[in-house]
Amino acid sequence: MSDQLSSLRMPGGQLVLQYLPLAMLLVGWAGMFGPSYYGLAHSIWASEANGHGPIILAVSIWLLWRKKAELLAVPRRPANLAASALLLVAVLMYVMGRSQNVWTLEIAAQNLTLVTLLLFFFGWRGVRVAWFPLFFLVFMIPWPGEWIDAVTQPLKLAVSTVASALLYEFGYPVGRSGVILSVGPYQLLVADACSGLNSLFTLEALGLLYLNLMNYASAWRNVVLTILIVPISFVANVTRVLILVLVTYHFGDAAGQGFVHDFAGMVLFLVALVLILATDGLLGLVFFKRARQHAP
Repeated sequence: MSDQLSSLRMPGGQLVLQYLPLAMLLVGWAGMFGPSYYGLAHSIWASEANGHGPIILAVSIWLLWRKKAELLAVPRRPANLAASALLLVAVLMYVMGRSQNVWTLEIAAQNLTLVTLLLFFFGWRGVRVAWFPLFFLVFMIPWPGEWIDAVTQPLKLAVSTVASALLYEFGYPVGRSGVILSVGPYQLLVADACSGLNSLFTLEALGLLYLNLMNYASAWRNVVLTILIVPISFVANVTRVLILVLVTYHFGDAAGQGFVHDFAGMVLFLVALVLILATDGLLGLVFFKRARQHAP
């Protein structure tokens, strides 16, 4: 027993004691949310609509790790009362979501639990330091299908309307019935994946990550670019639909539903990335000019 105590007083033993709470915390987190991640990986994350989920989780962990030095420098003023109340809410949400197969509650409980831990260890100042990784995790939450359908249908109509109008202007024999496009002998359904909502979530998350890494001093520049990501996502999705329609019309249905279908998804994000960078460049010129005009 004395040998064990002496070993804990050695530098190696001190290192073990230093990281023991963190190790216990990670084990507890894995025990609670590990089954959730496993279930997501074999259901929602395997779909095209929510394939961004694990990427959001990984990036959030990386963003939180980048804040490690800032968090450790925060004076320890735990907000135990608020943390206890939030922990109770998080546990109730987790139990309800887990028992009733409601992913929204189960994964939202993860975010709330993380806030609770920060309150326990660092207080409200710790939450303020880590606000962006906490907010970024919101994009990981699978929202109810009823909410998604309510927004998806108008987006599908808008995307199919604009795509058919553009094709008609270029002389293609195209017609539209709701979200079904007819071009030549082929009919194409503008599915949920082409509606823009799923890509909007992903692009909005990537845009916010881009702004966080760029760390612009102008709040207006950040706000304007965040808002403009919505029409950028719409334009990118119209481009995706146009590619699929044109490939199907010129090379047949097999070509449009094969490799090109997945490739069009990559083109969507490439177009969106180019538009985001171009828009940010234009905003940089505008705000730089305004800063020079207001400079003494």
